[in-house]
Amino acid sequence: MSRRSVRSVRSVLALAAVSAACLTVSGPASAAPPAAGNCSPSVSVTGYSDALDKTTYDGTFVGNISALATDRGGRLAALSDRSSLFTLDGRTLAPRSVAPLADEKGAPLDSEGLVVDRDGTYLVTSETEPSIRRYDRSGARVLDRLPVPARLQDRARANASFEGLTLLPGGRTLLASMEAPLTGDEVNRLQTWRRTPTGSFAPAAQYGYRADTNLGISEVTAAPDGRLLVLERGFTSGVGNTVRLYAAELRGAEDTSGMETIGSGVRLAHKRLLADLADCPSLGAPSHQPQPNPLLDNIEAMTVTGRGPHGALRLLLASDDNQSANQITRFYSLRIVTAG
Repeated sequence: MSRRSVRSVRSVLALAAVSAACLTVSGPASAAPPAAGNCSPSVSVTGYSDALDKTTYDGTFVGNISALATDRGGRLAALSDRSSLFTLDGRTLAPRSVAPLADEKGAPLDSEGLVVDRDGTYLVTSETEPSIRRYDRSGARVLDRLPVPARLQDRARANASFEGLTLLPGGRTLLASMEAPLTGDEVNRLQTWRRTPTGSFAPAAQYGYRADTNLGISEVTAAPDGRLLVLERGFTSGVGNTVRLYAAELRGAEDTSGMETIGSGVRLAHKRLLADLADCPSLGAPSHQPQPNPLLDNIEAMTVTGRGPHGALRLLLASDDNQSANQITRFYSLRIVTAG
């Protein structure tokens, strides 16, 4: 391999045949990958890859993946929460470039959410403030910083603010999800921004979303029909991760932007369980710590990569290994037959 290639790509991979927009890395020639299978009537897992686990690229650790987005030219953008923005080959996942991210003063970010805007610039959240910044195509320069309502900044819980970011169909509305409720709230908030005539974004409606008990929102991405796909995630020591995929509908939900606190009686976003990923077939995946299903890890990233036969959505997920020997950087290919 060349100097710019990933070192120590692991030989243990389990993948089904999937579209070029998703994973196409294959396992050892002598071992057939386990068959894909259903996680629920709506969701099936078609493969996984540990190829990037504990690797480096151009001297940068490839891991801590907290967000994914489809990029131009059939590539993927992958965001590390240690202030690194990777470009990955959409077929093989091989890194093609990496850019260090920083704020306006050159300090690193707790970067968690990612959107590739229609002009190719990157919108990146940081949990610290919380904040959303726009970066140029190189990732080297901050072009803009979106206004964030003071209530979200003043009452966000530490390390539990803007975890997810997505652009709704049509490109006019941006949505960020809070990982946990604000201090004093009973539910999570989903904040939106509307694109202005100049191309920037201004704060708009806000909605309440009730995550399951002991779970937070680790990622949100828009489906082509305008509904949201929401990843809820939690961790219990000695047991492992809980990861559930929901479809959520904002129509009919009440605008909570003027509410000091959100409690009972508020019309929240309606959600429907698509799959508990513990119910997926394990595909023979290894695990370095107790898990209800060895396929699971700390899944934080998600993007829609296209459509398959009969309109099924292709979904790519990735886990954040926290640069820990007990966790894995793992990519998952899922198929959603319906989000209705």
